[in-house]
Amino acid sequence: MTLSLARRAEQFPDRTAVIDISERRLYAPAETIHEDRVSYRELSTVADRIAERLAAREVGAGDTVCLVTRNRVAALALFFACRRLGATFAPISHLLTPATVERPFDVLEPELVVAEAAQRDLVRSIPFDRVVTLEALAETEGEPIDRSEQPTDATPTLVLHGETGRPVAGYSATAIERNCITGVVAWGLAANDVVPLTTPLSTPDGLVRVALSVLYVGGTLLLDRAFDPGDATTAMAAENATLLLGRERAIRDIAAESGFDDAVDSLERVVCEGPADDEAVAAYRDHDVPVAPVYGCLECPTAMSGGFDTDPSGSDGDGAPVGHPVPGCRARLVDEEGMVLEGVAEGQLQLSGPMLADGYVSALGTDDGDWYEPAERGRAKYDEADDLGRFTDGWFHTGEQFSRDESGIYRPQ
Repeated sequence: MTLSLARRAEQFPDRTAVIDISERRLYAPAETIHEDRVSYRELSTVADRIAERLAAREVGAGDTVCLVTRNRVAALALFFACRRLGATFAPISHLLTPATVERPFDVLEPELVVAEAAQRDLVRSIPFDRVVTLEALAETEGEPIDRSEQPTDATPTLVLHGETGRPVAGYSATAIERNCITGVVAWGLAANDVVPLTTPLSTPDGLVRVALSVLYVGGTLLLDRAFDPGDATTAMAAENATLLLGRERAIRDIAAESGFDDAVDSLERVVCEGPADDEAVAAYRDHDVPVAPVYGCLECPTAMSGGFDTDPSGSDGDGAPVGHPVPGCRARLVDEEGMVLEGVAEGQLQLSGPMLADGYVSALGTDDGDWYEPAERGRAKYDEADDLGRFTDGWFHTGEQFSRDESGIYRPQ
């Protein structure tokens, strides 16, 4: 299977791709959801129409389209629309501030910025003047596109930025697809899975690890404009959710909701990033729902995962384990001099494999002409403590300290 929404629409046109549970009213009561069901055929049709409207606004192969919005079905459709045009999709977090929203644009020179009207204050701080609202884009008269051309990896299919707005990592379609396959291999993600989205679509885990992976296998995504644990538990119970992937806080907050017992009834497994709260893990396991730990980063949405029999809370007194590298991902530890450590060891984690980002996006006009940051420079031009990684000789240097035990299990230190 390839990263093609059109192919999914041909295979199972009437299967539900997304259930939008966002409340229509701004001040709707807690635990109130609205269910708009979108089939794979409908989602593919929306992506087609958006591609035609982007083409009418002179977006084509090699261009970049930025999106500033909360979680919307339109965000997913826009990703696939850009894919059909051979353009780069760049979601910009609505959680950035007017001071940090400029950072991704230091290296991105988009042909167009698409934004929801609610983000007008943030959009005003974007140093770019070609901005269109989702509503205005919907009213654009489309232009036919050449569907015979196949998109290539000459430019990134997707770029994602860090929590502070930088660095900006670029992903090829091949790398995205390999991350989607990881969900199938590591956690048994399948077409009959119903999965709530608990993180923004502008993040690596929200967009790649969850949303695109669910659509890749033909599953159903429960989408809320912004995560609310009460709404999530209500939707999980109503739609018989089978798999929950999220960060520790979301996993914990869902377990603390009054409707948790109903929400967990159909749940088959949980995948949690970050050392999980002991009580949260116990809440799921008391209902016979296994919990597996996972580790990922901006440059590799899913690098390692533990089994569903792993204790993700780290209650054994050591650091919480994240398990082994996922299939296709290689991991190693190096010391301060860069020497590779064997066996039981503690050192800096390095990653390699086809699911990693191809590099950091560089500003147009660099001497090498490539879309990624030259390997020897990596994040070196940034001073912030959270910008420590770099790509060198086929390995990504995370800048994070990990240990590895005799079983080959990795733990952050």
